[in-house]
Amino acid sequence: MADHVARGDDFEKKAEKKLNGWGLFGSKYEDAAELYEKAANSYKLAKSWDQAGATYLKLASCHLKLDSKHEAATAFADAGHCYKKTNIKEAVSCLEQAVNAFLDNGRISMAARYEKEIAELYEQDQNFEQAMEYYEKAADLFQGEEVTTTANQCRQKVAQYAAQVEQYQKAVEIYEDIARQSLNNNLLKYGVKGHLLNAGLCQLCKGDIVAITNALERYQDLDPTFSGTREYKLLADIASAIDEEDVAKFTDCVKEFDSMTQLDAWKTTLLLRVKEKLKAKEMEEDDLT
Repeated sequence: MADHVARGDDFEKKAEKKLNGWGLFGSKYEDAAELYEKAANSYKLAKSWDQAGATYLKLASCHLKLDSKHEAATAFADAGHCYKKTNIKEAVSCLEQAVNAFLDNGRISMAARYEKEIAELYEQDQNFEQAMEYYEKAADLFQGEEVTTTANQCRQKVAQYAAQVEQYQKAVEIYEDIARQSLNNNLLKYGVKGHLLNAGLCQLCKGDIVAITNALERYQDLDPTFSGTREYKLLADIASAIDEEDVAKFTDCVKEFDSMTQLDAWKTTLLLRVKEKLKAKEMEEDDLT
């Protein structure tokens, strides 16, 4: 490891010397870039991630001097990937520079890919507001390039986190829109009931019984097969339990569904929120009688 660091230091010193020396028509930047790349690779082999990241930023600077935008963007991305190991804030900064450089160069799909990567970093860091923002940016870019499947994967992440931070209407609109799009695609139409279930759960969290009833009618119009599914039955039974302020009925219909199709953590969280509201209502009623 120490040998790799020493080699990296040596390449870096040579690169600095080139930059401080005299060069013809930008050749000093080309020579320095070559040396910085070798230095960064040596630091990577030593797992000296901060040094590697910093060196890739110097490499990006050389490429910008040479007006090599694609190479600069790649160097920014490489810097980001090194900093991912040690410093999320620095990694995001580098990946944002990569995004801007790829956008300047008309490489929209590459920019989208790195917006998604930033979103994933924020996701790992449990920063859901920022994760939502970057998944949304990635989705817009992927959609613009007609990479619809990846765009919708990013939009589902936006909806997932929107619901988590109680932006239920935003989540509802995304899930309903993806369900509508999926109906016209033979490969995706089997996922429609799942998207409508997610939208329905977000509707339930809003606690407006009229809105829930209207939504269920709308979902049947959208997909006539939906009313025959267990997903529809779950939503309708919960709506009925809320209307009747019956916690036991709510618990029974959730248990019945879960015994056939295990509820994931996200759905369980939303259902617990609905249950808490229902319990509070039931207690209010008890206090009044």
